[in-house]
Amino acid sequence: MKQIFINLPVKDVDASMNFYTQLGFSVNPLFTFDDQKCMVWCDQVYLMLQTYDMFKSGNKKDLPDTKKNTIATFTLPVESLEKVNEIIENGLKAGGTEPTPIIDEGFMQVRNIEDLDGHHWGIIYLDIEKFKQMTGKK
Repeated sequence: MKQIFINLPVKDVDASMNFYTQLGFSVNPLFTFDDQKCMVWCDQVYLMLQTYDMFKSGNKKDLPDTKKNTIATFTLPVESLEKVNEIIENGLKAGGTEPTPIIDEGFMQVRNIEDLDGHHWGIIYLDIEKFKQMTGKK
């Protein structure tokens, strides 16, 4: 099975775990420790929230300030615009920020949220049939 584990350095792993739980991630206790919380989006996508010390143990480069610098963005597709709105509203209540207004392309709607440390997530609904019709692709 193919999987991806995304490692994110965070200042407060417990607060970040709460934030990501509000977005719809669940905790995987098997890979969760004091310095690392394993959050699961689906069977293929795992998010490893790590203290700065834990993250640096496998990476000797300096970490940028993610409140000021973008190092990567992540996108989570969901099944409806209602789900996009629900996830973003829950994330805002949990302390996230919405840096840009909704992007509505007709076939696709995206809302962006930044977590407590400034990591950027796009929550997207894509109507694949409208997209195929618009692009002429099958």
